[in-house]
Amino acid sequence: MKTVLLTGCSSGIGAATAARLAADGWDVWASARRPEVLTELADAGCHTLALDVTDESSMVAAVDEVLAGAGRIDALVNNAGYSQSGALESVDLDDLRRQFETNVFGLVRLTQLVLPTMRDQRSGRVVNIGSMGGRLTFPGGGAYHASKYAVEALSDALRFEVSGFGIKVVLVEPGLITTNFEAAVAAGMPTGEGPYADFNARVQATTSDAYTGPMARFGGPPEAVAKVIEKALTKSRPKPRYTVTVSAPAAIAARKLLGDRGWDLAMRSQFPRPE
Repeated sequence: MKTVLLTGCSSGIGAATAARLAADGWDVWASARRPEVLTELADAGCHTLALDVTDESSMVAAVDEVLAGAGRIDALVNNAGYSQSGALESVDLDDLRRQFETNVFGLVRLTQLVLPTMRDQRSGRVVNIGSMGGRLTFPGGGAYHASKYAVEALSDALRFEVSGFGIKVVLVEPGLITTNFEAAVAAGMPTGEGPYADFNARVQATTSDAYTGPMARFGGPPEAVAKVIEKALTKSRPKPRYTVTVSAPAAIAARKLLGDRGWDLAMRSQFPRPE
């Protein structure tokens, strides 16, 4: 039985992946900042533990707990993340730092903590959950997109650096996934008056429409991502990247085809330009 540690399992992609892997016979260690919300996963056969990817001691303790209980870590799924939206001038720098602490620095540090064990085993798999947003940028999403662009670069570098130790690194790039992602966007949106107030309100509305309106048919449920994550974990020769849902490859292709000026014009049809 192979052991996998997953982050961000309180809902959405993390919860769906943990449940799927447990049903397929994995030794699943599902984590969240508040493990008390993981009761359904515990009932499904997962080990549950506290893990805050912005806290060094929490990450160290979680890895130690998995090793004490299972004796090995065969796979790590770096799923924890959220979206900080808003025009960049209106985003507080502390919020920007928090975005990178969760989406980038936590991912890197937790990976660093499991790699020694994987090297000793001469085997392992690291699956990073990126986004189609690591290949293109929507207005009002600069902070989030920057973090996902960083995950792209880190995954590419890491894939080469650890391959000689028998460790494979895979990047999963979901498109539109019908979770409560839009609610998190709304919660983190800068508020108040100012030159970007109308723009930020429109970004929030457009994001909500994407998840609940006609565009939602191009997306998919968290289970669609969970299926791809399992493929990334089990294929003997996984692809370096997997996109999920029709929206991801379509949007990435459109961004490449349109170029910078074409993409800017397309965005002006959806977002009001602050001026």
